[in-house]
Amino acid sequence: MKNKLKKITAFTLAFLMFSTSVSPCTGITLKSNDGGFVVARTVEWALNDAQHNKILVVPRNKKFIGQTPQGYNGKKWDGKYGFVTLTAYDQPYGPDGLNEEGLYVGVYYLPDFADYAIYDSKKAENSMSVGDLMQWMLSSFKKVDEIIANLKSVIVVNVDNKEFGGAALPFHFKIVDPSGNSKIIEIVNKGEVKVYDPYIGVITNSPTYDWHLINQRNYLNLSTSPNSPMSLEGFNLKPIGGGSGLIGLPGDFTPPSRFVRAAAFTASCRPLETSFDAVFESFRILDNFNIPLGAQVPKEHLPTDIVSATQVTSASDLKNKVYYYHTMWNRQIRKIDLKAIDFASVKEQIIDDDGLKTNTIKDVTPKLNSKKK
Repeated sequence: MKNKLKKITAFTLAFLMFSTSVSPCTGITLKSNDGGFVVARTVEWALNDAQHNKILVVPRNKKFIGQTPQGYNGKKWDGKYGFVTLTAYDQPYGPDGLNEEGLYVGVYYLPDFADYAIYDSKKAENSMSVGDLMQWMLSSFKKVDEIIANLKSVIVVNVDNKEFGGAALPFHFKIVDPSGNSKIIEIVNKGEVKVYDPYIGVITNSPTYDWHLINQRNYLNLSTSPNSPMSLEGFNLKPIGGGSGLIGLPGDFTPPSRFVRAAAFTASCRPLETSFDAVFESFRILDNFNIPLGAQVPKEHLPTDIVSATQVTSASDLKNKVYYYHTMWNRQIRKIDLKAIDFASVKEQIIDDDGLKTNTIKDVTPKLNSKKK
């Protein structure tokens, strides 16, 4: 009995150790000189293949019904706008999405802090799950201010979704519209909604956003300028190599460290002429946040159906309404041009471009001329 209890305890501790960090995503926003805004993020999920590579196309005028602990008896609404969204475990929502008006909605894991309202069946007509909230925002609004003005009309309740890999769904949100207006939405303390202005567009995971803002004050010394040489008792000392002003920048994968690192790279970003430039700069910046699978999951619990903890990296061009992404299965950047989709007539469908699950490689090896002269 003791051995069995030890095994159960060991498994529980191991599960808690890595399940609380299954989704350590990092998000940034870049602005270009042509008035564009690009919202980009990594998607980490280290339990198994969540099928984040599958993208759902949702038509305009779709009828939605919110989910509650009692089933699909929650808020009903008709979608005004069509959108595309990453998925998870074949659910109709996932890490982020972009609608036809250029509104971006992203969800980020917030374990131990997100706390939804206690379900009241008398308020079922205004209730919905956290996944429904994402779909409601993408399908109903084109401006951030519209969302904030209507948040009090819905109640987000906890719904135990067994189909979501068996994981809990404690999320907070980053929303951005083409004007650059952006907010962070957190639901805590059994349904209390808190809204924050994002710090230069950066978001990660737990703790809550106000804590990250306070923690930034510990890194006021960081600079892109090199440290100055100094003389000390006859020794002339100078920096070794470039980047000495960023000594002390945290390099681990915890949410607080990634927040500080993302803020530093965003603040030091080079001038960007166009949204297209910003798209590729966002991918370059987020390359610094790719997490090798073994760096996050204990060796004895490595999943066998994924090759990376970073399953997807996406970039949404809000000005031109184009969604870009690459995946752990294929790092070639792909795009979905929402302007080219007739959302009034398009059928709801899944885009899966990772069927082969192999990276695209172009062979440029010089070939010998087989013809003899």
